[in-house]
Amino acid sequence: MSGAAQQTTTAGSGGGVSNIKHQRPRGPGRLKLCYHIAVSNAVYILLAPFAAALALRASLLAPSDPYLLANLPLAVSLLSVASALATVYLARRPRAVYLLDFACYKPGPEHVVTRETFMGQSKEAGVFTDDNLAFQQKILERSGLGQGTYFPAAVLNSPPNPCMAEARREAEAVMFGAIDSLLAKTGVRARDIGVVVVNCSLFNPTPSLSAMVVNHYKLRGNVASYNLGGMGCSAGLISIDLAKQLLQVHRNSYALVVSMENITLNWYWGNDRSMLMSNCLFRMGGAAILLSNRGADKRRSKYQLVHTVRTHHGADDRAYRCVFQEEDKAGRVGVALSKDLMAVAGEALKTNITTLGPLVLPMSEQVLFLASLIGKKIFGLKIKPYIPDFKMAFEHFCIHAGGRAVLDTIEKNLELSDWHMEPSRMTLNRWGNTSSSSLWYELAYTEAKGRVRRGNRAWQIAFGSGFKCNSAVWRALRDIHPAKEGGSNPWVEEIHRFPVEVPKVESVVSSSS
Repeated sequence: MSGAAQQTTTAGSGGGVSNIKHQRPRGPGRLKLCYHIAVSNAVYILLAPFAAALALRASLLAPSDPYLLANLPLAVSLLSVASALATVYLARRPRAVYLLDFACYKPGPEHVVTRETFMGQSKEAGVFTDDNLAFQQKILERSGLGQGTYFPAAVLNSPPNPCMAEARREAEAVMFGAIDSLLAKTGVRARDIGVVVVNCSLFNPTPSLSAMVVNHYKLRGNVASYNLGGMGCSAGLISIDLAKQLLQVHRNSYALVVSMENITLNWYWGNDRSMLMSNCLFRMGGAAILLSNRGADKRRSKYQLVHTVRTHHGADDRAYRCVFQEEDKAGRVGVALSKDLMAVAGEALKTNITTLGPLVLPMSEQVLFLASLIGKKIFGLKIKPYIPDFKMAFEHFCIHAGGRAVLDTIEKNLELSDWHMEPSRMTLNRWGNTSSSSLWYELAYTEAKGRVRRGNRAWQIAFGSGFKCNSAVWRALRDIHPAKEGGSNPWVEEIHRFPVEVPKVESVVSSSS
């Protein structure tokens, strides 16, 4: 394994699943570390002699010194201007946004879908050709999904009964389950919530999902309620960004963000292979996040939101159509995934990190990147462009668990280790692609492992239809102790079983055997 040692032990009676242990990768080498420290502190190093000389000069001045008395009005004027500028800055600076806590929904055991259950349901449906059943099995065996993901009851029933009532039932179970857990842990009363943002890409009933939340929890009449639809797997971070903007306007408020996807009415019942991919990857799940702009909440909050960066390539036709909901030749609605998806995602990621890099990377990394760019573009040197080391900017990475290929590509491009990729890969294995909420299952995994320490920085990055790539950067305000997480963290009761080895191919066991 690249950059990480591994230890394997057999776990459970299955024999085919093993626990592994990824060691946290070592930091940069001594030479690069010395360079990083020198460049990052260059300003202080250069100013230190001048500060020492100024302090020495000031120590030699007496209160009656003519030089000091002659410049006293100027000193007072400069101090007044500095005070006025500081006051203006403090009054106009953006309000800090804190993440009090979050909760991820964990369905009951009756919703578990194994690979064998998936294939059994697909065969019993009687709508898929033999070739497409074999295609789904091939995708499933190589997907990286484990045996404990979840489907809604409507898809698991025999025969399946997808309908509006079942879709509403799934939405209510996911949303209210996560919100109940969140409110119970934070102690915040529902009527104190001033902003509600709900995102669900493919299920948008009337009244809206956000209206369901307002009605169920009897929120106050002046609550600012928003419902985001059709924005894909990156909509969770769009919701966070929208809530951040709203909290700049609504003083002393709580913002509730709910991210989910609905499976019931969006299972594809046709034979277009570009649409069958989503059947194999997407699973049931959701998360609720509580944000605050109250200064008094900083002490009990987990994180502070540092940056949000949104990238939209919708002006490009190829990017716009690479994830597209439409009817197939038989008139059945599904979401088609284009062969250009990985290339489009790579371009969007490049644009996003180009914007994010200057905000988060230490000066030492920016200097190396600029030097390689100048050497290549101006002097025509045949050198590879320097890839900034984002491990110098972040301790934790939460990359949308959209699929194994997505994670493999980002791991390679950003030169991340198995330890950094572990939360994303284990989320894909345990929960599947839960769309916009997958980032929160990944952060919950990191917390359950006891890895989050005060001052740590976490990078959440997600991709979605349109095509969009969005990032959020969080800074931990305190150590997160797994023992205190309780039911709001879906990993706590089973975290000892992870990480597990995920083979390249996991065969579906036929019922005849």
